[in-house]
Amino acid sequence: MKTRKQEIGNSNLVGKRIEFRRKELGMKQKELLIQLQTRGIDMNASGLSKLEGQIRKVSDYELISIAQILDVSVLWLLGLEE
Repeated sequence: MKTRKQEIGNSNLVGKRIEFRRKELGMKQKELLIQLQTRGIDMNASGLSKLEGQIRKVSDYELISIAQILDVSVLWLLGLEE
């Protein structure tokens, strides 16, 4: 597994949870990107990496799609649910 080159940022609350859940499901970033793209969300590998590293902000429609793909609630991604 690759190690993160940049330090964790503070541009979003959801990045760590997205990465955690994706890995929990055994999903690679590329698989998540493909599912996002089929939903009309244009994100590349760099964007997803920055999102998970809390360096990139997340839009509301991206957040909803990610939650659906990862089968969790938006509130869970935000850390408001266990």
